[in-house]
Amino acid sequence: MMNFIDKFFMPFANKLGNNRHLLAIRDALVGMIAITIIGSLSVLLTNLGAVPGFGDYYQKFMISIFGTNWKTLGLDIWWGTLAFMTIFAVFGIANKLARSYGDDGFEAMFVSAASFFVLVPQVANVTLTPASGKALTGGAWGFVSWNYFNATALFTGIIVAIVATEIFVRLAKVKYLVIKLPDGVPPAVARSFAKLLPGMATIFIIGLFGLILRTFISDGAYLNDWINKVLVSPLTGAVDSMPFAILIVFLIHVFWIFGLHGPNILGGIYTPLLTKLGQDNVNMYAQGVNDLSKYHVLAGNFFDAFVFLGGSGATIGLLVAMFIAGRKRHKQLLALGTPPGIFQINEPILFGLPIVLNPIWFIPFILGPIIMTIVSYSAIHLGLVYPVVAVIPWVTPPIIGGLLATGGHISGAVLAAVNLAISIFIYLPFVIAQGRIEAKKEKSNTTTEPTDTLSL
Repeated sequence: MMNFIDKFFMPFANKLGNNRHLLAIRDALVGMIAITIIGSLSVLLTNLGAVPGFGDYYQKFMISIFGTNWKTLGLDIWWGTLAFMTIFAVFGIANKLARSYGDDGFEAMFVSAASFFVLVPQVANVTLTPASGKALTGGAWGFVSWNYFNATALFTGIIVAIVATEIFVRLAKVKYLVIKLPDGVPPAVARSFAKLLPGMATIFIIGLFGLILRTFISDGAYLNDWINKVLVSPLTGAVDSMPFAILIVFLIHVFWIFGLHGPNILGGIYTPLLTKLGQDNVNMYAQGVNDLSKYHVLAGNFFDAFVFLGGSGATIGLLVAMFIAGRKRHKQLLALGTPPGIFQINEPILFGLPIVLNPIWFIPFILGPIIMTIVSYSAIHLGLVYPVVAVIPWVTPPIIGGLLATGGHISGAVLAAVNLAISIFIYLPFVIAQGRIEAKKEKSNTTTEPTDTLSL
């Protein structure tokens, strides 16, 4: 088995986990965590007034402090953060990807951003109603929908950032395109001119592609609209499904079983998908949409709030089970693993118990999160639990994370608590079984005395 893993599984996992494009996407989205959290928090605080039984008191309290326009600050923060998520992602991905090639990433950010804006429509159909006269409808230049900048265009932004950076980095290595200035020129100016032609060529190539796309392929549709039609919409429907959720959870924990960081390896694949769906939920929540059927179920911090309680494997349930059934034997491990486990950090348990490459823990470590995923998805899909409408840090403690992720709805905390109970129930028999195995070993070691022989 180990030979099979070393020969086939490990090379694939290492290659996937070290893919420069997936790493750039993951690192850029993680680097945006301050933007996404403050934007989500502003939406949450702005919409707490809609919570039944609490909203009236909350609104009166906020009005008494900030006045009748108390929502303005939250809406301004949302506009400056989540409404431009794709733009931030383009800058971040281009920078990280260019750096992976040894480039400083500075010029690559601007070239990629310019390439993205080249592919955004500049004309919109607007209706103007003069003070006196008939309403006029027609095309007007300079009206760009914010849907081309928020999470709706995230997939397009990722693709453009990767393609533009790849073209730019490769052209920058062609010596005939590099402009060399005299030694007396300031270094910053010299670097900018050295990459002048590669940057111009990259933007021209992307712009030409956009024109060809609209003329011959997409029937006049711009890149983002065309991608949403042929790729994002079908993919979104497949992502927001229970089978996809189960598949992601299963693969993450299988990787962990072999000592590989599952979320890091697969994060570049599923994080953009869930981020896009999560921001759709945040936007609908900010607009006051009350129809829960319109919200995505598998979105945003779904796993962090309801499944990865204490980290991958829901190991906070294992810690509680160890406290119940194996307190004396695991005293030091509990002291070491509980504080970080409360904040969703469980490497001390994964490698200290260990769970990694330990067949005793394979079943509960994988089965528990799968059951919790099924329960969570079903509860939200049936309307029993409010959907994820806020971005939370992945280190948010269990139950509290469920409460915050659902916009302060108690149903989120209840679901997280139920899942915690499920994880304890699943781990408990295995903790007891492990205790009996260790007790038999200790008894065997004490009853069997070694005999020494002396040969003369």
